[in-house]
Amino acid sequence: MTTILALLPFRPVDGVIALPAIAALLLAALPGRRRSAAINVVASFLTFLLATTLLIERPAPGDYVFVDDLNVVFVVLGTFVGFTTSVFSASYIAHEIDAGKLSPGQLRFYHGMYQALAFAMNLGLLADNIGLMWVAVELATLTTVLMVGIYRTHDALEAAWKYFILGSVGIALALFGTILVYMAAQPAIGEGEKAMVWTVLVAEAAKFNPELLNVAFVFLMLGYGTKVGLAPLHAWLPDAHAEGPTPISAVLSGLLLNVALYALLRFKMLLAANPQTVAPGPLMVTLGLVSLIFAGFMLYRRRDIKRLFAYSSIEHMGLVTFAFGMGGPLANFAGLLHMTMHSLTKSSIFFAVGQIAQAKGTQRLSEIRGLTQSHPMLGWSLVVGVAAIAGLPPLGIFMSEFLIVSSTFARAPLLAIPLVFGLLVAFGALVLRLTDVAFGEPEGSSAPVDASYLPMVAHLALVLTAGLWLPAPLVEWFQHVARMLG
Repeated sequence: MTTILALLPFRPVDGVIALPAIAALLLAALPGRRRSAAINVVASFLTFLLATTLLIERPAPGDYVFVDDLNVVFVVLGTFVGFTTSVFSASYIAHEIDAGKLSPGQLRFYHGMYQALAFAMNLGLLADNIGLMWVAVELATLTTVLMVGIYRTHDALEAAWKYFILGSVGIALALFGTILVYMAAQPAIGEGEKAMVWTVLVAEAAKFNPELLNVAFVFLMLGYGTKVGLAPLHAWLPDAHAEGPTPISAVLSGLLLNVALYALLRFKMLLAANPQTVAPGPLMVTLGLVSLIFAGFMLYRRRDIKRLFAYSSIEHMGLVTFAFGMGGPLANFAGLLHMTMHSLTKSSIFFAVGQIAQAKGTQRLSEIRGLTQSHPMLGWSLVVGVAAIAGLPPLGIFMSEFLIVSSTFARAPLLAIPLVFGLLVAFGALVLRLTDVAFGEPEGSSAPVDASYLPMVAHLALVLTAGLWLPAPLVEWFQHVARMLG
């Protein structure tokens, strides 16, 4: 395999970044309904293949790009979900064209923005420069804003505008935090680009001004926490899910939230390398718990199926943030596993929800009933997906939640009380909604669904497998990353 990689005219890591950018430009230039969907799928698949090669051979870090065990987790997971979502997008967006909701020009725009988003996320994950990482996250935000408003309805434009305003506030706070990190590093490293290179920063972090680092992390937590969807910074997320195309909901929950979380973890590692700074864990634990409990209660009030699962994403990102805030080998391992399982499960749920909304002609929960009878494949897939996201055994999220709760009981028993309470509140809401939607007498349209079930089934199969068995190399990899995170 290494010999084959040596024959490539470029480094795989460069291809992971450049290929989506080239595909986006190609999609913008070439007309054609079928070609645009095919180019999107092929480009996403090739990007995923290139990402998997980073598991075998990694380039030496440079001033702009680097690869380590931590960002490989995010890159491989992100490109895989990006590929499966592109497959789902092909049939979903084609249906929207046939229904007259989108024009052929908007179809090309959608697929072009999809690849631009992939470029921005991969750049953010692989950037060895904290300023470049900030630019990439901002670019990812802008592309998703445009995609959320693609239907050009009043509600879609309002959701896109709300996302833009709140996202801009968040990214401005993250920029200020990034500047403070540069200022803290400058006396030790000197002026210029080196004071923004991650591999240099983490090696010299013990020499930085601890007061500036502490203040910087507060701004970074608030700024990137907005992108993660943590309460009370979450207000953009439910509207963006509800009004944008469903594949974008899958990308937001399965990918973009993880990119912002990755940025937070990098800066958390920076603070951990300086023994004089305040531990960032308590702030992360607090925001994580608030998000978990708040979202759990809000699940009971949702009337729109996509908003329901948007709040579920807030709940689970809160749980992941809580786990990483607790820290330690077990909690960090559980956080990584939960993030992975959530990305796979939530994207599969949105694959099902998108097809359900198209078949029923509505997203209102009150108008969707008896799915297991009217659309058995979709209905039972949704049942499995909700059982997984609710944390039922033997699915993968049960294992990660069990590890998070166990590590919390062992280290901070009092914190385990609100943690378990939040999980039970969310569990009750999801079971209540699932009972109404999946079972009983069918309501609404029983129109057949012309779409590929393969992405949805593949994700659920992986989640089930992970709940029963994890390969030893994967466990060792995650354990190593958990130790890196401190």
